[in-house]
Amino acid sequence: MNRKGGVSLVGLIMLVISSSIGAGIYNASQQLAAVATPGPALLAWLIVGIGILGLALSLKSLSETHPELTGISDYAKAGFGNFAGFLSGWGYWLSAWIGNIAFATMMMSALGYFLPVFKSGNSGPAIITASIISWLLTWLVVNGVENAAFINSIVTIVKLVPLVAFILLGLVTFNAGIFTAHFWQNFSSNFTYSVATPSGIFEQIKHCIMIMMWIFIGIEGATMMANRARRRTDASRATIIGFISLLILNVVISMLPYGYLTQAQLAHVGNPALTYVVEQMLGPVGGAFVSISLILTVMGTWLSWTLLPVEATSQMANEHLLPQWFGRLNRHRAPANSLWLTQVLLQLFLVSLLFTNQAYQVAISFCTAAIVVCYALVGAYQIKVGWAQHSLKLMAPGIVALGFEVLGIIFAGLQYLWLCSIAYVLGFVFYWWAAHEQHRQLTSFEWLVMIIITLAALLAMVALVIGRIVLN
Repeated sequence: MNRKGGVSLVGLIMLVISSSIGAGIYNASQQLAAVATPGPALLAWLIVGIGILGLALSLKSLSETHPELTGISDYAKAGFGNFAGFLSGWGYWLSAWIGNIAFATMMMSALGYFLPVFKSGNSGPAIITASIISWLLTWLVVNGVENAAFINSIVTIVKLVPLVAFILLGLVTFNAGIFTAHFWQNFSSNFTYSVATPSGIFEQIKHCIMIMMWIFIGIEGATMMANRARRRTDASRATIIGFISLLILNVVISMLPYGYLTQAQLAHVGNPALTYVVEQMLGPVGGAFVSISLILTVMGTWLSWTLLPVEATSQMANEHLLPQWFGRLNRHRAPANSLWLTQVLLQLFLVSLLFTNQAYQVAISFCTAAIVVCYALVGAYQIKVGWAQHSLKLMAPGIVALGFEVLGIIFAGLQYLWLCSIAYVLGFVFYWWAAHEQHRQLTSFEWLVMIIITLAALLAMVALVIGRIVLN
């Protein structure tokens, strides 16, 4: 079905790319070098590529076989009931706006290349500046989602230019001898490990996967905006095209620095890594150029992730998983109530960054832990759809996606998933409110799960206070 004034295929592709290309791609090479040599890192990319491909194919398939469903929470609800839909949608909403915290701190650190007062990413001036930008982005989306998506397309094109330029520069300066010097952790003649890295190949791959999962969050951007697409089929096409583009960009950009600096040098460059790698290649002018491109990149991603969380809450309101207040649209067809509430919570979190030195790492860990639950439910529903049609072909991408995301939950840090239970308790209030609006009684199973999660949340708070859970 065609919709006049909807988001175009190009706009959806740009949304997928912009949603996923954020601060992670600029810092991935340093993070990978700190835990792995090139060989295990490439194997990890292969594993993650297959896993995310399973997710992308599941999203594409569900978008085509169930066009009446829109977004991740709809898939969970259709497959496993109202409460699963709520858990998925609320987790997605949490992941999206907490991810914005990571973008805010990284953008401020990029500004710190020019103005040292911003370098920590969470100084007083940095928090004030990030808050102003966040409120402005919310105002922009409140005044028209389609307009914001158009602006996002322009920003995405602008921010891809320096990344392509780095690829060309990296290819010119690439040294195969440096790249292969410690390719597999440098086995000795009797197959014992050298000290190139502190752990074995499996551990290296495991730690790489944790880093790479964060980079691909946002791959579902086109699916979340499917109901605003000019054509419904564009959402599934945009997901696959976006995935292929992202995989190529991320693998090339994260691995090229291994061929310019030794692993030890790369592991100890400043953050964001790409800034300081290019600075060594071209001098301060190169570092400044990358810092500016990072600022533009984060701005575009921040805009995308201002769109995505409110799409989740408005869709949940339409499905009666949240009160209708969340889905109420203003004259610009934007869910203003949900946008402003999300912005208030984001602002409170931003202020809390004044009291931590691990803001970026904690934010991406929470973000990843919350989103893999949503992705796992997508895979599970794809399996269910394939099973109902007796089609192994349909089940296959779901099996790959579910298996990968379950491993991802483990690798992302179960303690962060445990802490996410605290945020779910607040959501239960809204879920009960939505049920009350529909004159629907919560089932015994729903009450049981809510009680279990609430107890887990209480235990998580106790563990946090007594130091059994350490955020790092």
